[in-house]
Amino acid sequence: MRRIQFIEIHEQPWFPSSIRDEITDTLQFGFRQLKVYAPIIPRLQSALEAMACRSTAGAAIVDLCSGGGGPWFILSRKLKALTPAGKPQSLQIWLTDKYPNLVAYQNVAAASENRIASYPHPVDAMNVPRELKGFRTMFTSFHHFPPEQARAILQNAVDAGEGIGIFEITRRAPAAMGLMFTWVFFLLLGTPWVRPFRWSRLLWTYLVPIIPLALMFDGVVSCLRTYRPSELQDIVRKLTNSQYRWDIGEHAGRYGEPRVTYLIGYPQAAASETNQ
Repeated sequence: MRRIQFIEIHEQPWFPSSIRDEITDTLQFGFRQLKVYAPIIPRLQSALEAMACRSTAGAAIVDLCSGGGGPWFILSRKLKALTPAGKPQSLQIWLTDKYPNLVAYQNVAAASENRIASYPHPVDAMNVPRELKGFRTMFTSFHHFPPEQARAILQNAVDAGEGIGIFEITRRAPAAMGLMFTWVFFLLLGTPWVRPFRWSRLLWTYLVPIIPLALMFDGVVSCLRTYRPSELQDIVRKLTNSQYRWDIGEHAGRYGEPRVTYLIGYPQAAASETNQ
């Protein structure tokens, strides 16, 4: 099945920002309840430990295209940061987005006891501000970008000397597209429990079903846009000055766990020092 670069409704500039925030809140609810990215914790932890030898580089995470906060409420409780000497230290997580959902970020920060913070200004994943230092992550968002922009995101991380992890639960497969119907039905049932509670979310979900229609359309499009591991390898091969270690593949998971496509990269120097 060929990759198709099509639009997702909720990421368009003309889409109402208030409804966009309600969609990202709903997605955040689904990530939290189903813990879909829990299987990749060991891989992400290994990358953070590899980066720990580079001063404080392994003590902070800069999450790009965070939406409503993604899976970080769960992951922040499982991941550990280390000092260059290998001692535990606090892990600071920054949520960023081109269209930041600040209310959602504040709620996630409060629930996480401030292990998670938000960057208040729009952040372009292809040009991350230099003051945002730390291991970069993207969850269910890398597929938004066509190949040249996807390469620019990775090149920007390489140029800054930062590690990066890309994780996608969408896949370019009929079975994955079929699961979107189950996913949206689950979110429909759970909408009254999405926080922060808004009457408008019930309106746009049940009376005028803009949210479920957008979720279904965007979910199928996300699958059609998702890169396969071989395509991620092609993008990485086009990077310049990339003395990086790259780990690209698909986590099959145990029974009932979703497949997760992943790309993890960090400087070779970090990998070498870790292996000494």
